Amino acid sequence: MTTAALLPTRTPASTKPFYFNTSAHLLRITRHKATSLAEFLEGLRHCEEASIFQHTFRTLQEHHFIREGFSNDFAQWALSACNEPSLAENLTSVDVREFTSVADLRNRCVQIVEEFLTHTPLAADRTVRETFYFCAADIVVIPTNYVARTLREFAEGLRGVSVHSIQHHFIEARLRLKLMSNDFSQWLHEDLGLTEAARQLNRIDIYTITLEDVKKQIIRIVERALV
Repeated sequence: MTTAALLPTRTPASTKPFYFNTSAHLLRITRHKATSLAEFLEGLRHCEEASIFQHTFRTLQEHHFIREGFSNDFAQWALSACNEPSLAENLTSVDVREFTSVADLRNRCVQIVEEFLTHTPLAADRTVRETFYFCAADIVVIPTNYVARTLREFAEGLRGVSVHSIQHHFIEARLRLKLMSNDFSQWLHEDLGLTEAARQLNRIDIYTITLEDVKKQIIRIVERALV
């Protein structure tokens, strides 16, 4: 017997459909690069916001797939190319869930590097093992075949979409919404009135589990809301 067959009949409906999308990212190298921590700090200050987004929110998805290393490129480079584990740890402590603005996220990263160089000034101009290239990505939103008007259809859509759609709606969406939330929680709360389910989704820890596990947790919460 399938999971869907076990679900009860209660299916809250919305007049506003939820359209499941995914996104493609066309990566490009920008003009900013760093061969020292001093240059890295300047790059952080002046690179385009799309670079900050790429090296934090986007690489969080890659971190989920490889299950090792740091959760952003800045921290990974600080360790592997600069051999500065304390700086790497401070950079990886930046929790993207706390930010709804790329500008605020940039400022936090800049602050961490500034404080490190204040206490370790000799590290500023030390040549690193590998140049850091600030990259950015042009994002193309791609619709999927899944549309939900009821909670049951929403659960079916969640089961059918890829983890790339989960990344798009659940992690990257907070910058688009400018809220400590995500597309799924917003729809459940605003259109179905399922406030508690929305809150439970927002409490999912995106750092300690893979995106596939994030997807499974979302599905479990939504299916419980059908009871």
